[in-house]
Amino acid sequence: MTVNSELLRQSMRFWATGVTVVTAKHAGVEHGMTVTSFTSVSLTPAQVLVSLAQNTRTHDLIMLSRHFGISILDANQAELSDRFAGRVPDDMDRLENVETFSLISNTPLLKQGLAQLDCHVVTTIGSGTHTIFIGEVLSAQSADDGNPLLYFNRGYHKISAT
Repeated sequence: MTVNSELLRQSMRFWATGVTVVTAKHAGVEHGMTVTSFTSVSLTPAQVLVSLAQNTRTHDLIMLSRHFGISILDANQAELSDRFAGRVPDDMDRLENVETFSLISNTPLLKQGLAQLDCHVVTTIGSGTHTIFIGEVLSAQSADDGNPLLYFNRGYHKISAT
């Protein structure tokens, strides 16, 4: 017997994570969503993974394009996180009026933030309601310094000096 989804959700509230926006583009359609299920997999070869719900537009675009972008948000980007988390509905253009650029794959990346990664899908793993995308990092760039946007217990937080 497994734990019910609400109990798992309640428990996972206490796992602090950074916040990213995952983006994708296929056949002229661009979209993105806020994702906290992101991690480095390997340094050689350079690989990361994201886990996305299978019923999302971004998921479908990644499946078609085989590319995705990661923009790691800084502490001042809670509003952008909310926008890509659904305050702008999934069927609307969440990237409208957001400054973007692209690197190798032509996938949109958010201009602001701590780091941006341009990735090519090398492996997909379906699990439950989600797909785990493992991507080879084709190109990356990062800021010289900054503070990450953190998500913990249903809210945004910043790192503070102790």
